[in-house]
Amino acid sequence: MKFAILGAGALGTILGAHLSRAGHEVVMIARGERARTLQRQGLVLNGLSDLKARPNVIDDPKKLLETDTLIVATKAIDTAQALQSLAHVRLNLAFSVQNGVLKNELLTRVFGFSRVLGAVADFSGELLANGEVKFTRNVCLHVGEEKGGLSPRVEELAHLIDAAGVRAQAAPDIRTREWSKFTGWVAQFPLAVLTRQITWKFLMDPRSALVIVRIARETAALAKALGIELVDGSPLPVPNIARASDAEAIEIVRGIGQNFLEKSPEHRMSAQQDVLRGSRLEYEETLGYALEKGRQAGVPMPTLDNLYRVIAVAH
Repeated sequence: MKFAILGAGALGTILGAHLSRAGHEVVMIARGERARTLQRQGLVLNGLSDLKARPNVIDDPKKLLETDTLIVATKAIDTAQALQSLAHVRLNLAFSVQNGVLKNELLTRVFGFSRVLGAVADFSGELLANGEVKFTRNVCLHVGEEKGGLSPRVEELAHLIDAAGVRAQAAPDIRTREWSKFTGWVAQFPLAVLTRQITWKFLMDPRSALVIVRIARETAALAKALGIELVDGSPLPVPNIARASDAEAIEIVRGIGQNFLEKSPEHRMSAQQDVLRGSRLEYEETLGYALEKGRQAGVPMPTLDNLYRVIAVAH
């Protein structure tokens, strides 16, 4: 299959390297120094996978004319503009591994609903200063039809990615999975950015865990108001947290921190990696999006709103 990957950060590199090694035709769309690094040394992974790949690299989206599947792996910032530069591309499928849920709306505006799949990326890595990527978590990439249910094209795509080495599954309930991840991710984002601590540390601290619990309850209330079902899963079991007492919910969060300590002790959220690199943060497209939906639905989200304002001033 032909894949075009927009963005060569951690997730784009992980997917591109594995798919290329598996024999698929991969085009990486990157820009600036990152594009020059890839042209010079290719995609280099270490950590869970130790491999190198040399797919085609282009620095101008206009050079891409067609592909089977477009994968968007950039930060959520300026996505609308980036997608417009690819509006001419002939393709069969497009999906995004970005954080948040705004991504599918933006893809649909450019390529139409029938070509867009939902996706939840439960794998991670870190782009290092030398241009290599450290592959730190390989749980699962879920892909599915936005309208729900399974389809041959989704099952084939998930099989190809999984066979390449990035764990993947076809999901019949992708909207539920996307929002379940989003609500848990939003709850952790402010703590990752403001504490700058390794993931397990801010999860295991009872004080920051309580803040996470409060945000998780607010985002769960938002999902309920929008008629979206949530399920317990990665990165946080939000429905379980919403039902539990404060003490019980804090222990749930701390238990997840313990799991990170044992299995992924060096894991940092991508937002924290952006802070440490001095990169722009995608807080408006994620936290801001949730707050706007909350205002529209009449759902108060005071904890998230206060931390959003602090982040906006600081960054």
